[in-house]
Amino acid sequence: MRSTLSKIAAVLTAGALTLTLAACGGSDAGSTTLRVGTLSDAPPSIYLENGRFTGYDNELLREIAKREGFEVEFVGTEFASLLAGVAGGKFDIGSSTISSTEARKKTVAFSNGYNTGFTTIVTAKGANLKDVAALGGKRLGVVQGSVQDEFAGKVAGAQVVRFPDYNAGFAQLKNGTLDGWVVPQDIGQKYLDQNPNVPLELGYTVEDKDTPSAFAVAKKNTDLLNKLNDGLAKAIADGTVARIYGQFYKNTPLSKELQQGGPGLPVKNLGA
Repeated sequence: MRSTLSKIAAVLTAGALTLTLAACGGSDAGSTTLRVGTLSDAPPSIYLENGRFTGYDNELLREIAKREGFEVEFVGTEFASLLAGVAGGKFDIGSSTISSTEARKKTVAFSNGYNTGFTTIVTAKGANLKDVAALGGKRLGVVQGSVQDEFAGKVAGAQVVRFPDYNAGFAQLKNGTLDGWVVPQDIGQKYLDQNPNVPLELGYTVEDKDTPSAFAVAKKNTDLLNKLNDGLAKAIADGTVARIYGQFYKNTPLSKELQQGGPGLPVKNLGA
């Protein structure tokens, strides 16, 4: 009798263990983990801290995932290959302060926007690169494939030097091998704040109009796109966007469209 009861207990225990494993993310649990391509060196938007991918973009995406019933696994990559990785299925989502330009919409679809920004030139103090005309003939560094790459490529006479990530460009600027490092303003300002003894400053700055930062997904993945937009709308409505933005951007006001009760920043995608 005792042997029989032991066998029954063992079966029940095994069954409970199976259910527990399934509930923790097994294939039968209905919980989906999506791969997110991101960068590791661009605070306050996207960066790696103590082995964890964080920043405004990634923490907001975690909140959206929580609301929409999926989980996210962040994977570091280079920006130049990010959108191709999303389009080809290597990543389910691209999270990297990606400006939703018309050219990029030919490759991927974008969620509604969650941030607006500016492009700026980080230069040596006293370089006086305060307008576009001053940039001609200068050696300008950019992250390959970025909006800043497009901007620098249109500057008459400028020599554009492309890098895979932000750290590489800042290092070259400090060494004096670049005249200017073209980056999103928030990334440039964050670097200056973290390195107050480095003799650098912000030069010419221009607003990135009509191309808000957005999450990228494959064009065919309309279900995921709808979930991202739904989760973002909920996060705007309940003040989560404002809270997270304030955590990472302490001195920059949040766009009124993204404040609690705001309409958001809609992005119109090109046809598939």
